Amino acid sequence: MRVEGGKQYGDLPEFCDFGFTARVARVNAAALWTLAQAPAAPRDARILTAALTNSTELTWKRGAEPDVAGYEVVWRETTAPEWTHVIPVGDTTSHEVDLSKDNVFFGVRAVNRAGLRGPVSFPLPQV
Repeated sequence: MRVEGGKQYGDLPEFCDFGFTARVARVNAAALWTLAQAPAAPRDARILTAALTNSTELTWKRGAEPDVAGYEVVWRETTAPEWTHVIPVGDTTSHEVDLSKDNVFFGVRAVNRAGLRGPVSFPLPQV
């Protein structure tokens, strides 16, 4: 903190909006609680690369949580910053998508009975 040319630089408690800071902390806590209630990312997600076709086969291992209701395959264009498409695939550990593995990014995530979605697992190549 310093004063230069009569102007104060730096953060001082009298300039903080503690009500706003408390609201941000509550939103962050709610987001963390929701993430903690969601299922874990699927383990050992793989994209099968041995067959050179225009479809993509994905596999993964079922999570240990007892309330996992199913899984979703997500995908996006290679230039997209967020997942743009979701395919609910049910309570299974593999799914074939009619899209080329060369043109998009794929992921797999678990969904629990409450509808909470876990983090996405990026599949690694498996020959």
